Amino acid sequence: MRLGLVASLNRPGGNLTGTNLLLQAMEGKRLGLLHELVPAASPISVLVNPNSPYIETQLKDVEDAARAIGVPINVAKAGGEQEIHAVFRSLGQLRAQALLCTADAFFNGRREQLITLAAHYAIPTIYQARENVLAGGLMSYGTSLLDGYRQVGIYTGRILNGARPADLPVVQPTAFEFVINLLTAKALSLEVPPTLLAR
Repeated sequence: MRLGLVASLNRPGGNLTGTNLLLQAMEGKRLGLLHELVPAASPISVLVNPNSPYIETQLKDVEDAARAIGVPINVAKAGGEQEIHAVFRSLGQLRAQALLCTADAFFNGRREQLITLAAHYAIPTIYQARENVLAGGLMSYGTSLLDGYRQVGIYTGRILNGARPADLPVVQPTAFEFVINLLTAKALSLEVPPTLLAR
């Protein structure tokens, strides 16, 4: 709705509907989980794509969450491959203790680079999707991309069978995934608190 693509989530109107994965709306929750895992990290670094249409909302969510838990943040911006390398070099020099990689399509496409650099500089990092953790990242919190894609397929079938997009509400996620790679945690010498493991 913020981008003006639909009139409302329940009645999108026009010729558009779909699924909302809410990935950008979970930055505050991700920051809180990272803080639970690395409570001594201060400040927590936050990687954002300056070209993202969601950057203002993401930063506001992170800043609000940081204020609520009483931890300062350090915002780092990268909108290209070389900028990502530069950011990690800088974080390495600063001896960054934790990193929140915000949800962004560009960062999805740079998954291997981000995970490799986070491991090289030994920076505990939280990502938006389980796919990052399966590729060797430390942890993630977000909605299931697989379930979102499945829902897109269902809606495509309904529209091809005659349903009007304007009559199909934008689907909201109901299940969220919190994943921790214990091997990565061990490599970073992190003790995962029982409260996080229980979740």
